[in-house]
Amino acid sequence: MSIVRDPATQYSLFGGLSLEKPINIAKVPHRSPFRYPGGKTWLVPRIRQWLASLPKSPSHFLEPFAGGGIVALTVAFEKRASRVTVVELDDDIAAVWETMLAKDGEWLARRIETFKFSENMVQEVLDREPMNRKEHAFQTILRNRVNRGGILAPGAGRIKFGENGRGMASRWYPETIAKRIRNIALIADRIRFLHGDGLLEMARHAEDPGTVTFIDPPYTAAGKKAGSRLYRHSELDHRALFNIATSMQGDILLTYDNAEGVQLLASRRGLATEAIAMKSTHHARMAELLIGRDLSWLQ
Repeated sequence: MSIVRDPATQYSLFGGLSLEKPINIAKVPHRSPFRYPGGKTWLVPRIRQWLASLPKSPSHFLEPFAGGGIVALTVAFEKRASRVTVVELDDDIAAVWETMLAKDGEWLARRIETFKFSENMVQEVLDREPMNRKEHAFQTILRNRVNRGGILAPGAGRIKFGENGRGMASRWYPETIAKRIRNIALIADRIRFLHGDGLLEMARHAEDPGTVTFIDPPYTAAGKKAGSRLYRHSELDHRALFNIATSMQGDILLTYDNAEGVQLLASRRGLATEAIAMKSTHHARMAELLIGRDLSWLQ
């Protein structure tokens, strides 16, 4: 079912949140070292609402399509679940997670801090085959920061002009990125990372009522093609995803492109939907769709 609202009404939610006014992400802690297309920093206040609405704190929080992982990181940093599992299929992104959460996190932070940034040095690093997993992680962070929009998919272009005339370096903030990596390393014992298929991990926990799952898949449902430009692994059986999600005993929350086909997938499975305001990376006002069994916590 969908929640029906009067469009002329402005809804104030817990702490002044509104469905029609985008969240000011400057007020949300930025935990991830990634610039990530489709990142969910804007959703963090609503994730807090959702988890606070549950009868008890989750014993396990699962994010099966992690990407930059801002939601899972927020849950781990704020201790909103006893344990957190992060799943990612993309090997480049997986290299960063594995390095941050293992003993090489400090090496990665130092490598970023001491890198002598220039267009020639960037090209030299990105052209060579990484010798090990931690070098692969550094390459991924560097590519993420010099590509337009943080896109890691093949064919992504580089930043040309950037902000304030800084060109390719306009998104390279080594001290900030290194600090985020070190902070993540401090809570590594709260996070389990899996390099693999998020659908399989959801299925493994389907019968566990203590597992709460946040699902943010590539937006390729209902004929959307943007995902193929943004993500290396954009192909996904969305019907299978919805079927597994609705089979899970613990609570679920999905975020999707606000498309008619997605609303149909949800309604056919008895799920509630709600369009909420956000801003794109180019500051355009947009709406994304929240989907869950019960979205009454938004009222």
